[in-house]
Amino acid sequence: MSKSEDISKEKLYNRYKLFISISEMVLGLLFLGVIVFTGFSHTIETWIGQYFNNNYLILIGFMATISLMDFILTFPLSWFSGYYLEHKFELSNQTFGEWIWEKTKGIFIAVPIGLILLLIFYFLLRNFPTYWWAIMATVMFLFSVLLSRLAPVLIFPLFYDFEELEDAELANKVKQLCNQVGLKLKGVFQFNLSKNTKKGNAAFTGIGKSKRVILGDTMLEKLNQEEILGVLSHELGHYDKNHLWKGIGLSMILTYLGLFLVSMIYNQMYPMIAESHYTIAALPLLGILLSLYNFITSPISNAYSRKNEREADDFAVELTENKEAFISGLKKLSKQNLSDPNPHPLAVFFYYSHPPMKERLDRLKTEKE
Repeated sequence: MSKSEDISKEKLYNRYKLFISISEMVLGLLFLGVIVFTGFSHTIETWIGQYFNNNYLILIGFMATISLMDFILTFPLSWFSGYYLEHKFELSNQTFGEWIWEKTKGIFIAVPIGLILLLIFYFLLRNFPTYWWAIMATVMFLFSVLLSRLAPVLIFPLFYDFEELEDAELANKVKQLCNQVGLKLKGVFQFNLSKNTKKGNAAFTGIGKSKRVILGDTMLEKLNQEEILGVLSHELGHYDKNHLWKGIGLSMILTYLGLFLVSMIYNQMYPMIAESHYTIAALPLLGILLSLYNFITSPISNAYSRKNEREADDFAVELTENKEAFISGLKKLSKQNLSDPNPHPLAVFFYYSHPPMKERLDRLKTEKE
């Protein structure tokens, strides 16, 4: 396959993924808009209310019904993006049954977490109508910290098998790099990413005692030791620069601001739909407003993330003193993951948390010269 054909395949894959992502967002907003502004949400609330006389139980039934309808509506897009495209472009190792099971496990994890946050939110909305947004933002901050701490030890193992890195020589070199940045790890682990995909990945995860480096077996197979150390040093750059905590900080600033603005707009709009601000049928309006806010502010988060990625690239070069291996590793991962090396600037602006690969490589090569 020629280079131009490779690039064409990469662009086609990413255009499909981007189109589906936008379609899912638009379809979700239209769905919420229709049920709210046609009064159908009142119909659902009334129907659920026939079986329960407790507002919190009605809320759970209402959200379960809305979520199920949304799932059915968007499932074809989810299947097309998550299963069909991955097979069409020869990236997936999953059968359809395995894909369904992975999605089911994700639902089993998301539902309890979402239910807890939902009940807390509704309690605050009813009892603290003026300041619910501030308390809820604080709760979300605490949840994000807790999940960052627990995810590597409780959630990730539900999806993948983790074991100590088999390559003893590579493991020692990884530990030496970690020592250079003062990072005390729980361990260096490899995991069976290949059970789902041919894509490669590595990450630094966790906070506190759950800090660990995880390397996908697909990456270990395709990259040599020096390339792996270069990619890993990039991840260590995120640790050295405190990008995790800084990212959480920015996220919470945007969350506080977003919930504040949404609460103000919601207070002006809910009388068109319901008599009370905590009427369950009006709550999807909050979902619409939050989705629009997240879309509008996503370029801020993405721009900040791209800045962090550049800093991590520079750190990787400084730490390993082997820019050639790092560049080579990035090229291999880009090809392995079918990354679009040069996407449209608007796509980058709205959706890319990493700089495009061409930009990253050109920047590294220019600095080399």
